[in-house]
Amino acid sequence: MKISFSKYNGAGNDFIVIDDRDSNLNLSKSQIQRICNRNIGIGGDGLILIKKSVKTDFEILHYTSDGNLGSLCGNGSRCAILYAYINNIINKKTVFEAFDGIHKAEIINDELITMQMKLNSSIIENEYGIWMDTGSPHLVIETTNTDELDVKNAGRSIRYNDYYKKEGVNVNFVERVSDEVFKIRTYERGVEDETRACGTGSTASAICMNYTGKTTSNKIKMKCLGGDLEVKFLKTGKKFSEINITGPAKLVFEGIIDI
Repeated sequence: MKISFSKYNGAGNDFIVIDDRDSNLNLSKSQIQRICNRNIGIGGDGLILIKKSVKTDFEILHYTSDGNLGSLCGNGSRCAILYAYINNIINKKTVFEAFDGIHKAEIINDELITMQMKLNSSIIENEYGIWMDTGSPHLVIETTNTDELDVKNAGRSIRYNDYYKKEGVNVNFVERVSDEVFKIRTYERGVEDETRACGTGSTASAICMNYTGKTTSNKIKMKCLGGDLEVKFLKTGKKFSEINITGPAKLVFEGIIDI
C-alpha cells in the first residue's frame, strides 16, 4: 500500500503527517514503528493522522514512534496545524480536536504558530519532582547542569521506576537562565529517549517555575535543543488559565512510502 505523507519539524521535534480525512488507513503498531524508524522508514518522533471532525475544523491523532496512540503533542499539533493550512483545510485561525479536547490556534506567519494549551490536573509535588498533566503527564525537575546531563539515562530511570512505570511519565530537566528564560531537556515516553523539544513539557515546566517562585513572569521562553518555545498564561492565586504556547513549525519534505 502506497501512502502520501509530509514530514514536518517543530523546534526539532519531527513528525510524519498524513491526511486521513477519508478514514482509509488502519495502520498496525508494527507499521507505525517501521514508518517512524530512522533507518528503514521515514523517521520521526511520531506519526500524526489528520481526521475529519464533526465539532471542529479537524482532529489530530498522534502516535508515538513506538506505535502506540499517544496523548497530546504540542509540537506535533503545531505541525498538523501548518499542514492543514498549507493544504487549505483551515484558515489562519482554527479550532481542532486532540487527545485532551478542543484547542484554538492561530498561524502568526508561515513558520510561527500560537496554540491554546490546558492544565488538566492538579499540580502535585512528590519526592521525584513536580507533576502535572498539560495534555500529557509531565514530571518537572529543576537542575543546574542541563548541558552536561545524561537525559536519556536520568529520564529513563524515573520513567521506569516502580512509581511511574505503569502509566509512564515524561521527564523534564529545567535550568533557570533568567526570570524569563529557562533551558529545558526532555525525556519522552513513547519515544523512550530524549527529544529535541517538547511542547507539553515546556508548558508544564514554565507553569512549574512560576508555581514554585523561580520566576514571577507569566511570559517565559523555554530554550529547547531544537529551538525556542514561548509559554504565556494568566495566574490568579495558584490557578493558571489562558495558557498558550508559541513556536515554529516547518515543512521539511513530502513523499510517498510503500508499506
